[in-house]
Amino acid sequence: MAERGCPPEAVPLPAEVRESLAELELELSEGDITQKGYEKKRAKLLARYVPLIQGVDPSLQEETRIPGPSQATAPAPKQQKPRPSHARDERFRSDVHSEAVQAALAKYKERKMPMPSKRRSVLTHTSMEAYTPPDTSSASEDEGSLRRPGRLASAPLQSDPSVEPWLDQVTQGSSTSSSASSTSSHPGGQPAAAPSAAAAPAGPAALARVADLQSAPPDVTTGLAQHQHAYCERPQLASVRGVPRGGSGSVLETAGGVPVSSRVSSKIQQLLNTLKKPKRPPLKEFFVDDFEELLEVQQPDPSQPKPEGGQMAVLKGELLAVGSTWPPSLLAALQQWGTTQPKAPCLTALDTTGKAVYTLTYGKLWSRSLKLAYTLLNKLTNKNEPLLKPGDRVALVFPNSDPVMFTVAFYGCLLAELVPVPIEVPLTRKDAGSQQVGFLLGSCGVALALTTDACQKGLPKAQTGEVAAFKGWPPLTWLVIDGKHLTKPPKDWHPSAQDAGAGTAYIEYKTSKEGSTVGVAVSHASLLAQCQALTQACGYSEAETLTNVLDFKRDAGLWHGVLTSVMNRMHVVSIPYALMKANPLSWIQKVCAYKARAALVKSRDMHWSLLAQRGQRDVSLSSLRLLIVADGANPWSISSCDAFLNVFQARGLRPEVICPCASSPEALTVAIRRPPDLGGPPPRRAVLSMSGLSHGVIRLDAEEKLSVLAVQDVGQAMPGANVCVVKVEGIPYLCKTDEVGEICVNSSTTATAYYGLLGITKNIFETVPVTAGGAPISDRPFTRTGLLGFIGPDNLVFVVGKLDGLMVVGVRRHNADDIVATALAVEPMKFVYRGRIAVFSVTVLHDDRIVLVAEQRPDASEEDSFQWMSRVLQAIDSIHQVGVYCLALVPANTLPKAPLGGIHVSETKQRFLEGMLHPCNVLMCPHTCVTNLPKPRQKQPEVGPASMIVGNLVAGKRIAQASGRELSHLEDSDQARKLLFLPDVLQWRARSTPEHLLFLLLNAKGTVTSTTTCIQLHKKAERVAAALMEKARLTTGAHVALVYPPGVDLIAAFYGCLYCGCVPVTVRPPHPQNLTTTLPTVKMIVEVSKSACVLTTQAITRLLKSKEALAAVDVRTWPTILDTDDIPKKKVASIFRPPSPDVLAYLDFSVSTTGILAGVKMSHAATSALCRSIKLQCELYPSRQIAICLDPYCGLGFALWCLCRTGK
Repeated sequence: MAERGCPPEAVPLPAEVRESLAELELELSEGDITQKGYEKKRAKLLARYVPLIQGVDPSLQEETRIPGPSQATAPAPKQQKPRPSHARDERFRSDVHSEAVQAALAKYKERKMPMPSKRRSVLTHTSMEAYTPPDTSSASEDEGSLRRPGRLASAPLQSDPSVEPWLDQVTQGSSTSSSASSTSSHPGGQPAAAPSAAAAPAGPAALARVADLQSAPPDVTTGLAQHQHAYCERPQLASVRGVPRGGSGSVLETAGGVPVSSRVSSKIQQLLNTLKKPKRPPLKEFFVDDFEELLEVQQPDPSQPKPEGGQMAVLKGELLAVGSTWPPSLLAALQQWGTTQPKAPCLTALDTTGKAVYTLTYGKLWSRSLKLAYTLLNKLTNKNEPLLKPGDRVALVFPNSDPVMFTVAFYGCLLAELVPVPIEVPLTRKDAGSQQVGFLLGSCGVALALTTDACQKGLPKAQTGEVAAFKGWPPLTWLVIDGKHLTKPPKDWHPSAQDAGAGTAYIEYKTSKEGSTVGVAVSHASLLAQCQALTQACGYSEAETLTNVLDFKRDAGLWHGVLTSVMNRMHVVSIPYALMKANPLSWIQKVCAYKARAALVKSRDMHWSLLAQRGQRDVSLSSLRLLIVADGANPWSISSCDAFLNVFQARGLRPEVICPCASSPEALTVAIRRPPDLGGPPPRRAVLSMSGLSHGVIRLDAEEKLSVLAVQDVGQAMPGANVCVVKVEGIPYLCKTDEVGEICVNSSTTATAYYGLLGITKNIFETVPVTAGGAPISDRPFTRTGLLGFIGPDNLVFVVGKLDGLMVVGVRRHNADDIVATALAVEPMKFVYRGRIAVFSVTVLHDDRIVLVAEQRPDASEEDSFQWMSRVLQAIDSIHQVGVYCLALVPANTLPKAPLGGIHVSETKQRFLEGMLHPCNVLMCPHTCVTNLPKPRQKQPEVGPASMIVGNLVAGKRIAQASGRELSHLEDSDQARKLLFLPDVLQWRARSTPEHLLFLLLNAKGTVTSTTTCIQLHKKAERVAAALMEKARLTTGAHVALVYPPGVDLIAAFYGCLYCGCVPVTVRPPHPQNLTTTLPTVKMIVEVSKSACVLTTQAITRLLKSKEALAAVDVRTWPTILDTDDIPKKKVASIFRPPSPDVLAYLDFSVSTTGILAGVKMSHAATSALCRSIKLQCELYPSRQIAICLDPYCGLGFALWCLCRTGK
């Protein structure tokens, strides 16, 4: 691709090519093509006429540079040591995925990418109380003031022949945070859009030597020796929009008003003259905001995989064979067992030590439920009127350690024809999601809450001693239902007969992706059908024992452990969550003790028991015929299932016993795997391409060994159910056989509505799937489950994610659980506290952006955590090909918790949006994911004052021009003409105000550790200059690397280099505890900048030559290392004065978060203009004090540390 700064006459172009170029210019000016598309098409036209640049890899000259990792990398060895129980969330554990992540990171390491380092302020904290987010920008935010608006230059820098031409190609003219120094990692590998020229008030004196290499800087880390070529150098110009970049002999204007002379055909000139006449849009367009139209819409990649199979058929489950012995309703079953089998055990509750504290029999359950029903209907009055009437909703507030009282309350409400609404116990007034629960209670009209005496005593109290009013909750009457508070009903009193009808039986709460809480209403008919279907699918029989580890108030824990168990007169042993935390093996011990035939667990519980089983030799699982994995819909549960089977198969566990299932609050149980003795097919599993899944298609693993997802089936559809898969968005068309969509169910076992929300009820519970031709597939509506999956072989259901965790970035879909699994695979033990990671998306420019929040371990340093964050970004980029918008680490135990200990994701997202997350480390990477930036605004010729004021109404366009305050009045003064360079300013200040305090350094406690006046800084700089000239024997123009911690020594070394005519290069020193990662970056910057000497301190000198450093770099290749701690007090004979303002002053190097090294050349004129512009804009005067919390190594931090305080 040709450099557009090179003379156009060097390459003659045919007429047809010029015509094509003219058409491109016209499309660009009309807004019919984006800048990115223009560059790509223009490069394609000129490719055959412009020879390749010698010495540069052709891939670097393409517009779309996809950083491909080396193919010779071997997978990282698998870690042999066991993981501690608190290391990570084992829902997402996968050894295969961990190895894939480590292999991907190894490829990054083989490419020798420099690892970015955390920006440190002067107060270098490692404690978690700092709460200061690091400055993760890679360089200056004031690049606009450094851009040279001067004439085109084709000659190399005359005053500094030692500067390598490489700097001309690597510099982008922008030194912002990675956005101009790295390429995007979003799908397709398109480079991130570079920001437009900033309008900082830099006048004509701002002559920074900046050149560009098309649209992205080269990856200088892959080849440091291939730079023996020259380029046509030109300054960075503001992008030309609205005016074509061509031109004839006449003078054209760019958006910055810079005259550009070039030669083009007369036809292009004619087009230019036409474009200068603005077209008046129709009247209605004057009043339309065109912001959304300016957003660049990412078009689907034509090479992306597309579904190729035929249209799927509706999957029909087996018939629901209602047995003749089954009771007509659940309450009839309770009455039958309570009267005929009163001593049969129904429920056993355990305490936190694993001891059985109470066993509820069916007789006790029946009698207590009758007492509660009678009390609710007859003993609660309000002004002589019954407080409750049939159909009213009642809140059930019981802790997870009291299943007995909850079961009594639940069946008591059903007997009283009331609708129970189970909720979590509010521990404080500020519980996560508490206000949304109050909204649910208010919308359901709840006025009474049932609880126990012990639970009520633990609730927050008001000053009056009553239960406090929680924020957003309606006024509630609290009723304690312990035995002494209930009234025994008369012998002739019987509850009203309750048939299994369409009336609401109970309401289960559900928290949506956005954090809102809704109530899912389940009818009596659905409740009975669900119990019957589970009985048939699981083969439950009377007197069986079930061990339940799940929450008994909702989901599978309620359906199996409270409802279906009563229908079949089963005995349930309930394991409280607190016991599982104290003894993860407790549920297995109870299976052995009670000879349980079935167990209800999650994959998390299975893994916890693996970690605790090593000392247990008498454990046997031979009695189990059914091990239901309730979160089988989580694709990452397969690893826990496999590991559990490998360990416990030798202790009696049979492979066919493990039965994953899928469920949702709307459809209840969707599918469950049956054992072979119940007629189930053999289990299946598949290894799918994550890239294919992101495009919504099913592709088995071909050659993508890293980016794959292993999934297992969740069994067959429930008896009596019809299952289909429809498209996620838009009209519910049936998916193709190799397409991923949302699973929908038509069955009598599903819920009926969102209580009181008719609008979304119709969308979810009354979906009518249609064929490709638009014909409905059934006359009965289907219920959307919120599960994403497909139908596999043998009519088995596969689930690959949930709709609540779906994030649509561009045109690709990503699942939050998959991102969590990848992040946890990057050495979580050292950094993530208890594996607590939350992933969600926020909307930026009408598109989802991924945010990852994790709790940082208290003993993890900020430097190590920042390295971990960088590795997480690389892993997610390699595995998922998607960029992360923000990665934040917060102190341990600060994220909002869900009732059972997990992270409350929606509340975390809300705190992030409100700025209330209080992170201790933040890494923002918008350049890797925000790829649909608005199109640059058009330059409007001949815009007068009225148009500038009225704007859109007059011109009909968005004005593209903005300018800062002029600096001309400063340049007219005699003092400004004399003090053109920073060394002159420092000398003048040392003479005029020698005792003026320039710098004041504070330690972590806020105590002043050192101060520096003008004369002190001047003398220190003289000593450094003398040492460079005498000891290092450097000549004018030599590059010197300054490797110092933040402090006055760094500033003195910088001015010492200017005093002797050397070019300083500030480099962040390596971290002593992380030399293997940080030292190669230091060495690379020293080599790339061609530094002839390294100035540093004694401590860092020993570090650079230590044995630990020898393992990371070749210490013999360091240039001259000069220690400035004890240099003699000498003066230089004469202080160097640049012969021209264009002479190079310093080099600004930075490393982006994706490992791209970039350097910016700054001339003396640009440096001086930067100082003056910041002084004018921020109103900085010698008496002002500035608190600087930025690192002094590049960008704005360097400018404030080393330039502005002296230069102003």
